[in-house]
Amino acid sequence: MAVIELTQDNFEAVVSGNDMVIIDFWASWCAPCKAFAPTFEAAAERHPDIVFGKVDTDTEQELAGSFQIRSIPTLTVFRQQIGIFSQAGSLPARALEEVIQQALALDMDKVRAEITDQPDVTTH
Repeated sequence: MAVIELTQDNFEAVVSGNDMVIIDFWASWCAPCKAFAPTFEAAAERHPDIVFGKVDTDTEQELAGSFQIRSIPTLTVFRQQIGIFSQAGSLPARALEEVIQQALALDMDKVRAEITDQPDVTTH
């Protein structure tokens, strides 16, 4: 599957409409972002069942801000609409593949149960 451009307008629909979405927050002036792009695109080709999206932090500043993106590239992974991974920095192909495999192996029922069991910090 090709890498898709994510914007404020389509972000929610893409994340909520797919089991797994891997997002690369990047900018055109960022050398590490440009270096990571072929690795990200190759992973997208190897995993057509996963949605790979890119958010241009220059044009989508509000979207990047809502994720508190402070450095780029930043890789974020959603599985069943739950953010399960976020890390700044460029990953080599092997490390990206490990992230993908770990995300696919997660027991999402267990993840949801752990989220439900978290104390609500707003009540303290």
